[in-house]
Amino acid sequence: MKYLTKEWYELCQRTWLHFGMKVNDGAAVYDEALYLRLYRRKEKEFVKIQREIYDADPRFALEQDGCTITPFYIFANGEEIDVEDKIVYHMPSDEREHILKRIEEYDVRPPFDVLKCREEFRSIQETVKIREAEEKIPHELLQQIADMRVFSLGYCTKEVLKQLKRYSNENEKKMKHVLSENSEARMAESIPKSIKENFGFHDCRVKEFTIDKNKNIVIRLDTRGGFTDLNKITFVSPDIIKQEEHIMGSVWLYEELYRRDNGYEAHVLLAGEAMLDLIISCEDIVIDKE
Repeated sequence: MKYLTKEWYELCQRTWLHFGMKVNDGAAVYDEALYLRLYRRKEKEFVKIQREIYDADPRFALEQDGCTITPFYIFANGEEIDVEDKIVYHMPSDEREHILKRIEEYDVRPPFDVLKCREEFRSIQETVKIREAEEKIPHELLQQIADMRVFSLGYCTKEVLKQLKRYSNENEKKMKHVLSENSEARMAESIPKSIKENFGFHDCRVKEFTIDKNKNIVIRLDTRGGFTDLNKITFVSPDIIKQEEHIMGSVWLYEELYRRDNGYEAHVLLAGEAMLDLIISCEDIVIDKE
């Protein structure tokens, strides 16, 4: 990747760090009573939301069949949306079967487990959120947080919130600058419209990565959760320039496509156990719906 690199993706994760944070003057010092009071409040909210999710009837998912969607790359590049850009989503049979199975499970589900939900909340607060904050927030700002437990619940001092906003906004500005450069580079490439408009598979999952009888690379995708119903990509007469491990099962995030004298060079950023790069040069790219 030249623009939408692993480093750029990490930068994206360091934007909007202030989102949902609230000012609490008590967060200036370590206060166990304050922490316990805020913890109980947030735990109650979490249990309420999880109960609503648990009781949500999956039949609503069947309503997606026949709805109109727009390819993700148009949103990402800030391009104007035309009528011809929109496509009608037709639900694959395997997805419909998956939803029907969920409906069967929903109809015989056991009572909501409040104790298990509370334990999940505790684990998220005491491990996941604190670890994420320590990974994403600058050390000098972390030093100003009196109790990371209170911070992970969504509370901090006015000064910490001010600095968090500044840091997030600076990162967002850098992130958008790279997006703009990528958009300009994309528009400058002489790539057929049929490929350019369809080579975008954000949030689709790689379920097959194989070599066919003609020695072409074939990638099949699970498009549930994605923004396209095209689920098969064939790279004709390919040469793998870079391939990191554990492509299978990874999620397709972003792509860059370049014209070369003998065809194309595709760069893909995927997310699996770690961030993965895939670069393939080829004579042609065929995108289908199976």
